[in-house]
This record gives sequence, C-alpha cells and structure tokens, in this order.
Amino acid sequence: MKKLLLLAFAFLPAALSAQEKVSSPVDLINPLMGTQSKPSLSNGNTYPAVALPWGMNFWTPQTGKMGDGWQYTYDADKILGFKQTHQPSPWMNDYGMFSVFPETGKLKLNEKERGSWFSHKAETAKPYYYSVYLADYDVTTEITPTERAASFQFTFPKSDSSHIVIDAFDKGSYIKIIPGEQKIIGYSTKNSGAVPANFKNYFVIYVDKPFALASAWHDWKQDAGQLEYTGDHAGAVITLKTAKGEKVHLKVASSFISIEQAELNLKRELGNDDFAATCQKAKDTWNKTLSRLDVEGGTIDQTRTFYSSLYRMLFFPNKMYEVDASGQNVHYSPFNGKIAPGYLFAGTGFWDTFRALYPFLNLVYPSINKEMQEGLINDYKEGGWLPEWSSPGYADCMIGNNSASVVSEAYLKGLRGYDIETLYQALKHGANNEGPNATGRRGVQYYNTLGYVPYNVKINENAARTLEYAYDDFAIYQLGKALGKPKKEIEIYKKRSQNYRNIFDPETKLMRGKNQDGTFETPFNPFKWGDAFTEGNSWHYSWGVFHDIQGLINLMGGKQQFAAKLDSVFEMPPVFDDSYYGGVIHEIREMQIAGMGQYAHGNQPIQHMIYLYNHAGQPWKTQYWVREAMNRLYRATPDGYCGDEDNGQTSAWYIFSAMGFYPVTPASDQYVLGAPLFKKVTVNLENGKTITINAPKNSADNRYVNTLTVDGKPYTNNWLSHKGLLNGAVLDFDMQATPNKDRGTKDADVPYSMSNEKEK
Repeated sequence: MKKLLLLAFAFLPAALSAQEKVSSPVDLINPLMGTQSKPSLSNGNTYPAVALPWGMNFWTPQTGKMGDGWQYTYDADKILGFKQTHQPSPWMNDYGMFSVFPETGKLKLNEKERGSWFSHKAETAKPYYYSVYLADYDVTTEITPTERAASFQFTFPKSDSSHIVIDAFDKGSYIKIIPGEQKIIGYSTKNSGAVPANFKNYFVIYVDKPFALASAWHDWKQDAGQLEYTGDHAGAVITLKTAKGEKVHLKVASSFISIEQAELNLKRELGNDDFAATCQKAKDTWNKTLSRLDVEGGTIDQTRTFYSSLYRMLFFPNKMYEVDASGQNVHYSPFNGKIAPGYLFAGTGFWDTFRALYPFLNLVYPSINKEMQEGLINDYKEGGWLPEWSSPGYADCMIGNNSASVVSEAYLKGLRGYDIETLYQALKHGANNEGPNATGRRGVQYYNTLGYVPYNVKINENAARTLEYAYDDFAIYQLGKALGKPKKEIEIYKKRSQNYRNIFDPETKLMRGKNQDGTFETPFNPFKWGDAFTEGNSWHYSWGVFHDIQGLINLMGGKQQFAAKLDSVFEMPPVFDDSYYGGVIHEIREMQIAGMGQYAHGNQPIQHMIYLYNHAGQPWKTQYWVREAMNRLYRATPDGYCGDEDNGQTSAWYIFSAMGFYPVTPASDQYVLGAPLFKKVTVNLENGKTITINAPKNSADNRYVNTLTVDGKPYTNNWLSHKGLLNGAVLDFDMQATPNKDRGTKDADVPYSMSNEKEK
C-alpha cells in the first residue's frame, strides 16, 4: 500500500462530517496531490507550493538537483533546500530562484552532500504553511508566505555550529552579507529562457540572531572572511550558536525590480509580524479565497479532492507586478527589460487554460482576471504580441492562438473597465501574422489562403493548428460583434471559423492532415500521436470544434452516428502509434493505463469531449462518463491526477464537473450540463449574488439527472446561461440511479453551436 500523507490531515476535527459545510477549507487541501510524478509518467507533475493565491513568489522543499524541473517529487528521500520558485511546469522549468537551508555540524555546501533525509511522517504541507524535520541535522524547518515575501522558522538543537546556507544558484548570481544589520542581499539570474539579458530576481534576507561567523561562497567552496561575491554561482553561509530548541527566524522577500524594491516588499508584507501572525494571515487569505465555493454532502475524499484541485487553480498566472514606494503598481518587463507601470502576470499556457481555467475565473473570480487582461495589454505594448505561453516572457511552446479566446471571453462575459480596443487590435495582429516564440500563428499564410495549414509544408501539428485557429477566429468574430465592429471587418473571421471543415475526412469521419494540393495525407493512422496533431491523435482532436458541434454532427452524418463515434472512444482498446516521437511519451502512457479506451483525459485536447453527448440528444451518457472520470482519475493523494495538471486546467475540469456544468465553448454565454457531484454547492459570486446547486439525492449510485428546475421552474435545456448564473440562481437536481432518456433529448434542448445560430 502506498504511503499516504496522513499527517497533513491530522489537524482535521475528528467530528467533521462529510455532510457538513467546511469552516476551514484550506485545511482539507493536500498540496502533495500530484507530486508522485516523473518524466515518463505524470500523476500531476506538481510541487507543494507554499504561497498565496496568485502570489508573485512560491516556496517549495527542493528534492531535485539545481535546475531540475522535477524540483520536488514524493518518492525522493532527501531535501536539498527550501527554494523560492516561479515554475509553472517541470517542462518549462523555473526562473529567478534561490534557496535557504539549515544545517548543523560540519558545513556542507555542495547540494550532493548537504541533502538531509526526511520522512513524510514528519512533514506537514498546507498552502499557507510547510514544516519538515531534517533528520541529518536535527532541525525543523517551517515556512509561511505572503505574496512577495516569506517567514522562516528554524528550530535548532544545541550547537556551536548551526548554519544557514543561502544558495543563489548558478548561471550568474550575486551575494552580499551585512553582519551589522543581520542581513543578506543578492540576486539570481538563473532562468529557462524567455527573458531579456538584464533579468534578475533580487532578494533580501533578515535573520533575527547575530552571526557568529559569516562568509560568501562560490562554486561550492567557502571564501572565509569574504562577505561579497559576484560570479557564476554565488552563495552565503552564516554560522550561529544555538541552544536546544532555539527558534531562529528569517524574513525573506524578493523583487524583479531592485534590492530596494525587495526591501519595500518585505516591509510592506511582513512588517513587524512574527511567524505566527504571518501564518494566520496567510491561512485567512486562503480561506477567504476558497470560500467562494462551499460544498456539502460529498464524501470526505471528494471534499478533499475538490479543495485540493481548487488550490491548484489559484496560482497561475501569478503576479509579476509590485507596488512601489508611492503605492503604484509597477513591473519589470520580461519583453523589453524595462521597468513599467501597471499590472503584469506570468506563468501560463493558453493552449491548456483557455478551456476551463479562464472561464472559471470569469465566473468566480472576475476581478483578478480583469487585472490579468490589463496585464495582457502591457504584454502587447511592451513585446508587440500577446503571449501564448508566458514563462515569464514569450516561451516557444505549444500551438494555437488561444489568447483570442482568453481575451474575447473575458469581455463577452462582462469584464469591463480596461482598454479592450487595444486588446482587439492585438487579436487581429496575432491572427494575421506569424510571431516569434509561438506568438501569432505559424502557417498563417497557408491558413488564410487555403483555409487550413497543410500537412506537407514542414509545419508540424498542422491539423491541430487548423482546428485551434478556427475556434480562435470564432472568438475574434464574437468579440468584434460585441464591440460593434463593421460587418465587413469581422465577416472574414466568421468565415474562417468554419475552416475546421477543410480537414474533415468524409471517408473516416475524422480530422486528418491535408496536403497543399488538397489531397489527404496517406497513409492515415488515426491512432498516430503527434505528426498532424499535438500530444494526441485524430481520435482526440476530431472533437476540437468547440464553437460548432452541430456542424461536426452534420459532417459525421447526424446525431446517432455522432453519439456512436463518441461511444467508440471508450470502447476501443488504448492502442497507439508512437513513431512520430520515436518512443512512448508520458501522455500516451497515461491514456494507456487509465482503462478508458482512447479517452486521454490526462491531456487537454479531449477533456471537453464527454460533454458532447448533450449535443447529440443523449445527455445521460455525459452524466455517466463525467462521474466515471471524477471517480477514477482524481484523488487528493500524491498520485492523484491522471497526467499533467497544467496550470489549473485539469483541476478546473474537475471543479466545473463537480458543480454540474462545463464551458465547452468558452467564447459563448453557455455552460453545458453534466451532473453535480455533491448534494449541495454554493457559489458566492463577487457581485453578492449566489448560485445554489442542490442535489439532495446525489450518491454513488444516483449519478443521473431525472429532472432539473432553475429558480423553481422546470428546465429541460442541456445548458446554462452565464448571464443567468451571474444574476443568481437556484438549481435543483433530482438525481436517480437510472438514466432519464427523455429529458434534454429535443433539438431545442441542445447547447450552442454556430451552425444553429440564426442570422440577425
């Protein structure tokens, strides 16, 4: 039996009933969910982030060597440091990192030597607090965060040689020790690309105990008596005399702007607060943020999984802006290297997060997304493009032009008070040009003339690009309509939104790569991963017509044929062709072992597919498979995800699904119905209204919707309106153990599709 993190849940009230409303949801979260991962098999590829929601800095125990994207893995035996991190994904790696580490006895600087054995039995991980016992040094480390700072508490044994090691990492760093102020300053330049040459993460550290000895070190060697060093790999070590059980406190803050700004961040966020006060404030912030959603009537495991998933959704994109001495928001630009006014966020890939994470923000946390939209304006002004993957600048990763969805959806769902005109111009610029580092549209010259990106012109993932560009064009068209743009200007995007039709193969009734001369790629293997598609095969991407499922249904021959095609995804064995990659990538392995046929929930392209039965008049199959996916593929344990968590997207699927609906078409007003997981969910909206989702008969057996009423009135549609939900709503689901094959089956009940839209 695998070791489970029991200690993290030991503080739960013994009398807590799964039927009750949770008073402190943050204490149900397991930050180790998804950490039992490796490059060949992802169970989340997460790390235990000790941070505040959308905070600029996160902290994590470091078990991987310096520069390893797998910076914390559950199966590791030793901790090498406590690291400030901004890492969105192990595949993207980190930037602006440094670490702090306590030792006793003989000083060990080299990370290969200094690591201490630890046990999960002596580890407590919470979003607002982390503690672990370092067995080799008899030291307990505790951390609690603010947005741009953190408080450390080291409990030392009796020793004349207690040490605190500061590691500013390699690839260019600086350190200076100021003993008279019990202070260490420095910077790290270590990054994973996508930053200007002058990129630095400046830090300041205060220790509440005089230094007995102090020196800089570099390249794993101590410089006795030297207090300052600049070079490839700088660090500092301070030595203290400690009594048994003595607690030594550090206050740490950083800035992308300057040492002075780091000092300001520290004073503003930590001030005179002691460790306990900072910890309580962090806990209160988490509970206030999490309490937008109250769930009742599930099992304790379901409730833990719900809030653990919600925790993951509230990190990225994270704040890169800071508050200067005059109280103004300012930021270091990862595009031009200058200091500029206003908001900035970083660390997200729109290929993943446009699907459900941003729709969730628009519904539940719109004010933070308004800040993010203002940050996108600065991205465009400073770099000339909207990012598709920011880490923190333009990362050359993934495909699509899905900034179009993120920008359009925010405005369409009611966000106001920012320069939408500049963002609209940015969307048009990105849609008609090919930019650097995955910005704009690769292959746009083909797409805009032929109506697709050809298979044989040496542009990889061409069919996937075509499908995503078509949806992105729909999003631009919808925004243009909402802004009252001239019909002549926006009709081109409406027309291009139908380009998905150009790569639909009527013979196989699947999406297929098409050559420049109009012939389809031959031979065609729909089980081949990659090549014409992105981290998936034709069976995964053929459903990627988010805005026009009815059009796809028509191409496939009607609702019955469409539903049968959906069924076949689960019925087929998990066979695959990995020849494009030359080996089994982790996404393939995660599909293979999930026991759900060709359904590859561990990656994003197919995650909306389960909800498409609603368009085919068979909503009960959505209800069945949604519950199956939640039951089989998610759990608040170290192996609790079924693939990369990906900046909140895979978690957002769970949260929406547990609520009972999902944003199949983000740039529309609709959510497609599934069935709720809990007996009651209350969504406390920012505008003061509430969405109450009642399903009192809900149970493991009663997963099917018999009837639904909205505000007391019978409701047969397979969708809910965003606008209606924002006005406040009471949804009453009558759940039962057998499918109701009459409800939601009429043509009038189906969710939005562009093909069903009547001309005005």
